[in-house]
Amino acid sequence: MRSEMTPAEVRLWHHLRAGRFDQLKFRRQTVIGPYIADFTCRAAMLVVEVDGDTHATQTTYDANRTTFLEQQGWRVIRFTNADVIRNLEGVLQQLQSSLSPSPNPIP
Repeated sequence: MRSEMTPAEVRLWHHLRAGRFDQLKFRRQTVIGPYIADFTCRAAMLVVEVDGDTHATQTTYDANRTTFLEQQGWRVIRFTNADVIRNLEGVLQQLQSSLSPSPNPIP
């Protein structure tokens, strides 16, 4: 576990913590099996990852990690540091969309 969050994680955490986002409880640095998720919301079974530049070179690791988390029942959504820093409103909107129930298809 890291003791220091990246600037992007700090920025996103400010909006997720203390029930500020849709009144949901988010946790940071949650251990799930052999992995540590940046942010989790157990009520929505959602993992939110904020990826730095190093993730561009570890696509296989990230894919395996996502597969494991999904097998445990979690949904995984990823953002880059740049997304969070440059387009926080868009990130929050995408998070909101991922938490909203899908509309039932019209028969």
